[in-house]
Amino acid sequence: MKIAHLIMVHKNPDQVERLLKALAHEQFDFFIHLDAKAELQDYAHLGALPQVHFIRQRHLVRWAAYSFVEAICQGIREIQAAGTYEFINLLSGQDYPVKPAESIYQFFNQHLGCTFLSFEPQESDWWRHAIDRVEQYHSVYFDFKFKYKLQALANRLLPKRKFPLPYTLYGGPLGSWWTMSADCAKYLVDFIDSHAELRRFSLFTWGSDEFLISTILVNSPLKDRIINDNYRYIDWSGGGANPKILTVNDASLLAHTYKLFARKFDISQDAEILDVIDQSMNNSQARVPV
Repeated sequence: MKIAHLIMVHKNPDQVERLLKALAHEQFDFFIHLDAKAELQDYAHLGALPQVHFIRQRHLVRWAAYSFVEAICQGIREIQAAGTYEFINLLSGQDYPVKPAESIYQFFNQHLGCTFLSFEPQESDWWRHAIDRVEQYHSVYFDFKFKYKLQALANRLLPKRKFPLPYTLYGGPLGSWWTMSADCAKYLVDFIDSHAELRRFSLFTWGSDEFLISTILVNSPLKDRIINDNYRYIDWSGGGANPKILTVNDASLLAHTYKLFARKFDISQDAEILDVIDQSMNNSQARVPV
């Protein structure tokens, strides 16, 4: 069994290198999507590490824009063309494993054919405020002068938008990061490629990565193979639009979580936490979570 880790990167090449080395495993390949805003020369040395590849077609990703989903889909396409993988695991350059690579491998080897994706149904508390992402016009995908004034005018004059497919919406604050079976990954990309109206609609959404992929897959014939847990430790306790940056103060919680990965980390704020995690993984016989 082989796993392709698709890593979305836009900063901190030294931190990305630590992630790659922490996850090194003979059955893991790594595919880095480097944001088009970043300088390739700052990351080129990572290509010399074992089993590391760069996604050739880079996207300029704007925060909360549909361009993030476009970059993910391009990564999946290039991974599919590169070889056969039972899973595609989506990470950011600010993620880190909290279980040894071998334990992660064994976990997925015991769950062949499953997809691990966190989502909430449309009637949940999260959707009460997130529904504006769908019903209103958002201009974060675009870059032109006065775009937010035009956005405000459109939302004042035009009726609420409706999702272009007769689907129940699914999503949530943990929805951006997942581990997907090969069948689900193929279904996702094929579905988006064959529904041009979905792309046109999504260009004007906000944070579509947190709901679009979940909505497509949970409404698909593959829904019974989806486990509603992405096995990521993410702390949203600080409120706001971004999760908390994890530090050494979170070490105990990370040591006892059943999750496989955690996010987000920033070595410019606290590099010691990664040392603590490495030591914990080296000194423990981490069991595969159920």
